[in-house]
Amino acid sequence: MNDTATRFTPRAVDFKAYAPRHFLWKLDGKVATVTLNRPERKNPLTFESYAELRDTFRNLTYADEVTAVVITGAGGNFCSGGDVHEIIGPLVEMQRKDDMSGLLQFTRMTGDLVKAMRACPQTIIAAVDGICAGAGAIIAMASDLRYGTPQSKVAFLFVRVGLAGADMGACNILPRIIGAGRAAELLYTGRSMDGAEAERWGFYNKLCESEKIVAEAQGLANSIAAGPTFAHAMTKRCIHQEWNMAIDEAIEAEAQAQAICMQTKDFEHAYNAFVARQRPVFEGR
Repeated sequence: MNDTATRFTPRAVDFKAYAPRHFLWKLDGKVATVTLNRPERKNPLTFESYAELRDTFRNLTYADEVTAVVITGAGGNFCSGGDVHEIIGPLVEMQRKDDMSGLLQFTRMTGDLVKAMRACPQTIIAAVDGICAGAGAIIAMASDLRYGTPQSKVAFLFVRVGLAGADMGACNILPRIIGAGRAAELLYTGRSMDGAEAERWGFYNKLCESEKIVAEAQGLANSIAAGPTFAHAMTKRCIHQEWNMAIDEAIEAEAQAQAICMQTKDFEHAYNAFVARQRPVFEGR
């Protein structure tokens, strides 16, 4: 990143040397792998890990060195949701103290994680094995693509702790992935989907064996990272922005987006490679 870009980049992070405190981070080429790493508890989230994940995805907006992200969990499970002792207990204590401000601060912070995942230009691939519940299911849902295993269990179980299924955007995003009726059933009942059902309903893009899932997700991420990453970022932006557009507005937005992509070197490289009967080498610019 040049000096001018650095000067105007808020909270710039060197992701090649990044060492988060609350999860594992590995950068291989331009593909980052985030591993939730509390396997003894099935990788639950804490206040701190929520915030660090949010800040990581926010900062990825300014990271040229990362073009795709895989998120997974250690020890054969993805994420069991919010830690009962470190999150649920303190939230109950806030409720007893009638601390609505504190409760709202927490729910807005968790929602900000989803916003950051949607806003960053990198393609995010969730590699889901074992338990994927509560906030873990939300993180998988908020990813752009999802690979799962046959034995995985996905559950939006907020109702089981006396809460609404309306959490971190679930009532908005989940119906768009699997359909309104299916989403309503999962959010009202809190029941789990196994891998076969999750794939059949379109929640998973692909089923993999447990021992291969991270490697297969990383393979997809590397394939995406080798493509025209500026154009991929534009695709992601349009997918999210066009949810609230009428078709005519969406067509115009895509006309503008595609015209911008036609100004990139990647577009020119692709044409030159086609003429020369070669495979294009994209640079993301």
